[in-house]
Amino acid sequence: MKGLLLLAALGAGLTGCAGDAVKLKQDHSYVVEWIGERPLMDYAHLTVTLGADGRAYGNGGCNHWFAPYTVDGDKLSFGKIGSTRKLCAEALMEQEHRFFQALQGVERWDISPIEQTRFWPAEGKPIRLWLEEG
Repeated sequence: MKGLLLLAALGAGLTGCAGDAVKLKQDHSYVVEWIGERPLMDYAHLTVTLGADGRAYGNGGCNHWFAPYTVDGDKLSFGKIGSTRKLCAEALMEQEHRFFQALQGVERWDISPIEQTRFWPAEGKPIRLWLEEG
């Protein structure tokens, strides 16, 4: 009987956790690890912060960027992206351009089995991000 009660209590506890909706963190930076099928170049630091005011911003590897965004459940989209206009090494500029294009195509988000945040385009591989520590 005790085993049955323990099993029922454990099941009720797990059901409560499963019912909680996972949400994107606002006003906290995510660090980009992959853009589609390609990992970031060594020493590149690309970030995304989703402000509670509906504005996203971060570092594109060379320039700072900003854009409006909307999130509704698992739907996510970014408006027109603006950025500063510094010039960096050609490879960094190409990666930044791919990143901005990928952000413009985002339609939804999810959390992977390894707890990584993913921003998905209509087709293809996602932008993969981790919450920044600290």
